[in-house]
Parts: sequence; structure tokens; C-alpha cells
Amino acid sequence: GIFPAAVDLTTDLHSMGQFIQDGSRLMFETVVNIEKTDADIVIQEEADDLDGLNYLAGKSVDYVNKRACEGTIDAHVNTGNVPNIIISLDKMDAYGFGYMVYFFEMSCAMSVYFLGVNPFNQPGVEVYKKNMFKLLGKPGY
Repeated sequence: GIFPAAVDLTTDLHSMGQFIQDGSRLMFETVVNIEKTDADIVIQEEADDLDGLNYLAGKSVDYVNKRACEGTIDAHVNTGNVPNIIISLDKMDAYGFGYMVYFFEMSCAMSVYFLGVNPFNQPGVEVYKKNMFKLLGKPGY
């Protein structure tokens, strides 16, 4: 079924982002987009422009993050052929977070049911427990 794993882009672009784009085509990507932020910082111009980033002056960090998201999606979809889903929330609050947790839990469970497997049965875990009991000398094992 669906195996949920998180990647923090743009932080992980050089590792996981590259794998998502160019790696084995065994996954799809879900992007969570938060429309409104509670706080934002406007990037200021630096007198010396030593890092060459003054072209960002006057833009907010949220604006830069949203353009980075768009650029990443474009690279993954149009260069890497990565199937992509975008989930947009108006804001990140308790309701939105709870809704996403429920959505992803249901998605995982349903994807496994579609494969004919009970996602709430853990036969492997039972084998591990029996082995541990035997190795630890629990009576009856």
C-alpha cells in the first residue's frame, strides 16, 4: 500500500528531491500547500550584496517558498514524470492538521485494502514477539 514518508523541500532537494525526480518510478508525490501564513518576513536589501541575493529584496519569505514549490513541482512533473498531487489548505491550524492526518491514515488503509491485505493485521509483529519470548526464556515459548 501507500508508504508515507516526509521530505522537507527545499532542504532535501539535493538528496531526496533528486531521487524523487530521477530515481525509480515507484512513488508519487503529494505536496501540501498552505495558502496563508501567520507570520512572514520581508527580505531586506543588503548594501554589499555579497551573496548576490539582492534580487530578492522586497519579496517575502512566503513568496520565495511558494516559487520554490512551483519550481520543484515543475521539475518533478515535467522532467522526472513524477505523478503529483497537491493538497491545499487555507491555513495550518488544528483543524487542517487533523484533517490531513485523517486523510493520510485513510489513504494508507484503503490502498492496502485494495490490494487484498488487512492493514490492521500484523502477522510479522506476532512472529517477532514469539521469537523474543523464546529467546528471553518466557515460559511456554
